[in-house]
Amino acid sequence: MNSKPAKTLIRCPWATNGLSIRYHDEEWGLPTHDDATLFEFLILEGAQAGLSWDTILKKRENYRAAFDRFDPKRIACYDRRKIQSLMNDAGIIRNRLKIASAIQNAKAFLKVRDEFGSFDAYIWQFTGRSPIVNSRRSMNQVPARTPESDAMSKDLKKHGFSFVGTTICYAFMQAVGMVNDHLTSCFRYAKLRTAKHGRQRAL
Repeated sequence: MNSKPAKTLIRCPWATNGLSIRYHDEEWGLPTHDDATLFEFLILEGAQAGLSWDTILKKRENYRAAFDRFDPKRIACYDRRKIQSLMNDAGIIRNRLKIASAIQNAKAFLKVRDEFGSFDAYIWQFTGRSPIVNSRRSMNQVPARTPESDAMSKDLKKHGFSFVGTTICYAFMQAVGMVNDHLTSCFRYAKLRTAKHGRQRAL
């Protein structure tokens, strides 16, 4: 008896290796409302600036260990000795400005959380508190920035955050599911398109 061949899943073309495929299939574009996860992505997206996301994925577990599992209260208290320790850690991106930014952003994150009740309540306001569902057919249609990421970047800077330019903000929005930028041919697109409160936006 012949068995039917397994159906090949179609993914966004950037998912090309084990780490990126797992990230694509399980995390990227999934609406996220957990403050701890949102903070982790905010720090990782800032660290990624000028580098490939694959580089960050490979170092992600090292980052979790080096930055106290992304605990903002702990990171906000990092001193010169800790900064030097991080600069000596080959498991992360050893960029002094990015490390200083993580500390600054932890402090700003705590202030925003106190002001709005949660970081989630603050950050999701930039998409009307629901995911923006796009309909991209090719990677050429995916922008580097949008009016929403422009507004987010401006407001984050106003609240004391750094390494939050509009391009970084849009990558963050894609990662945490504030926008669904899976290509329409990707198997994850349809699954995430029905995410609660999703709304369609024409190209």
